[in-house]
Amino acid sequence: MKKLLKIVLVAFVPLVMAACNKEEVEPFDHPFFHIHVDNQDTVEVRYNRRDTVAYHIYLSAERQFDPIQVTYSVTPGSGLEEGRDYRVLHNSNTVVFIPGVFQVPVKIAWLEHDLDPAQDNSLSIKIESNSKDYTLGLPGPDHIQQQLVLIKKK
Repeated sequence: MKKLLKIVLVAFVPLVMAACNKEEVEPFDHPFFHIHVDNQDTVEVRYNRRDTVAYHIYLSAERQFDPIQVTYSVTPGSGLEEGRDYRVLHNSNTVVFIPGVFQVPVKIAWLEHDLDPAQDNSLSIKIESNSKDYTLGLPGPDHIQQQLVLIKKK
């Protein structure tokens, strides 16, 4: 019994000592903006879709107390044309996150139109900047979810 107790103490004491010497880890608190649909940054859209869809830009941060302006761009591929294949339902390329709001929509009205499969039938919504200089896309070197690519397909 004494031998078992000695083995347990020899194994347990170094673990306790190592745990006491660890520095406290700070929680991750890095604010950023990102855009996605169901956590995907590329989504397919049917060519004959005829509805309006809200694609949300998200703020991942603690509650803010000042409004934050976010600038975005909408760029069509060579096979899509605004007014024929889609319409952006905003007057400007800036949205405002008021205090307490963590998602703001960018609305796209999809119009039914036949596609040329040889063309680039994509539409990209990209977060370009913000008034607080927060990170664009998920933190990390790849800036994942800074841009949402919508691919119109048959």
